[in-house]
Amino acid sequence: MYSAIIIGLLVFAAASSGALFKPGEWYFNLKKPRWNPPNWAFPVVWSLLYMCIGYAGWLVWNAAGFGLAMVVWGSQLVLNAGWSWLFFGRRRMDQAFVEVCFLWVSIALFIVLAWPISKLAAYLFMPYLLWVTIAATLNRTVWRMNPDQVPS
Repeated sequence: MYSAIIIGLLVFAAASSGALFKPGEWYFNLKKPRWNPPNWAFPVVWSLLYMCIGYAGWLVWNAAGFGLAMVVWGSQLVLNAGWSWLFFGRRRMDQAFVEVCFLWVSIALFIVLAWPISKLAAYLFMPYLLWVTIAATLNRTVWRMNPDQVPS
């Protein structure tokens, strides 16, 4: 029971970075591709993904305890939280892109490590990997469309 509370708090802390570092006027004024998801989609999708992230972490923790899979799970959570700070807080689309690539690798690695422990946990991370693939592509596209917005 305590593991579910701790994992929930960790996920909530990571999710809070999106509330601390919001898009704001700077982001809304950037040029974006036509395929940019509508603004309402981000909180909806992320809410569902955070539930999956938490449940997957709990499944692996209960099945295997502390190990490499949980280290990677925690790492992706830190990277997840850091992206909002870099992109919206510091307005460093270039650094955020590098960071989101590391996030993508950590998600893929968790899927591989979780697979023998809990296939459900691995499956729960697959939509997350897809969304971060879209987010990374969007990050890079917006950065390339707005080169004058990245500090030197």
